[in-house]
Amino acid sequence: MTQVLTKSLKSSNDPLAQAAYQLELLEASPKNGKLLPHFREKLAQSGLYPLQPTGIDIFQVNVGKMCNQTCRHCHVDAGPDRKEIMTKETMEQCLKVLATHVISVVDITGGAPEMNPHFRWFVEECTKLGKKVMVRCNLTIIVANPKYYDLPEFYRTHNVEVVSSLPFYNADRTDRQRGKGVFEDSMKALQLLNEQGYGQEGTGLLLNLVYNPSGAFLPATQHSLEQQFKKVLLEEFNIHFNNLYAITNMPISRFLDFLMQSGNYEGYMEKLVNSFNAQAARGVMCRNTISVSWDGGLYDCDFNQMLDLPVAAASSQHISTFNLQTLNEREIVLRQHCYGCTAGAGSSCGGATA
Repeated sequence: MTQVLTKSLKSSNDPLAQAAYQLELLEASPKNGKLLPHFREKLAQSGLYPLQPTGIDIFQVNVGKMCNQTCRHCHVDAGPDRKEIMTKETMEQCLKVLATHVISVVDITGGAPEMNPHFRWFVEECTKLGKKVMVRCNLTIIVANPKYYDLPEFYRTHNVEVVSSLPFYNADRTDRQRGKGVFEDSMKALQLLNEQGYGQEGTGLLLNLVYNPSGAFLPATQHSLEQQFKKVLLEEFNIHFNNLYAITNMPISRFLDFLMQSGNYEGYMEKLVNSFNAQAARGVMCRNTISVSWDGGLYDCDFNQMLDLPVAAASSQHISTFNLQTLNEREIVLRQHCYGCTAGAGSSCGGATA
């Protein structure tokens, strides 16, 4: 039986909680002695280096690492024992940027973003600015505590797009990755969202699911997975949703820990390198997204954020010094984990990129 995680890497004082150590592992020669090509080399061979932004369309905000779950694959190393939470002052700085720039989408993530005490206020203020708001919800938060029971209604009121994690359409795989009882609670939460109109034809209320593989392999095609999920969830639970996003597990944080502990690290990295897809690389999320950390730091993506790799724009590395022109002219910071976004059909917060 798979061991259920109860503590984050940080609380366990695990070396992998340190971004510098993760980067050291990713840059080192594998045990088999076969040095993997650097990601920059792969991009250069495809005429894509240096990789630069196409503009900032998506403003992704990590409002904290606190979560009601401790999932085995989590690249944030989130959990109930994480105390990093975005302050209202930092949120106000985000809102100032959103009010003065043409950025259409606000993508709110965590941890469980709903656990931030200013979360609802932030959503309301973003919608007042006319922004499309997406929330990355782990589903179980909706049924975790009475104070969250009205989240589906709150989301409907503000026309929030709900993007929900669901490792698989059965309890076995889901609970192995996320903890006992997670699948059952997720089904309850999805049904509550459906009751508010989410995922239902003609309502305009978007409910999208996110699939991550449970092991050291790439996801199947996004379209085939979506068909499977829709068929099973409808037949067995009468659940409707709009789209399914297939996301490759990134070799960082807890998934890197899993790869090292299971002896799959070298094989997984070789698989990512051998599956490099130049077309997928052209559509990676770091080209049209800026990622804001809980303390206001600016990053090319959520993964670089977790590896403490700030944007290569010295004068604009914090939300308080946000400069759109400088950020649009920056060179995107690349390391070996970037192979995860360009393998196979590609992977981003919106699923496949090719």
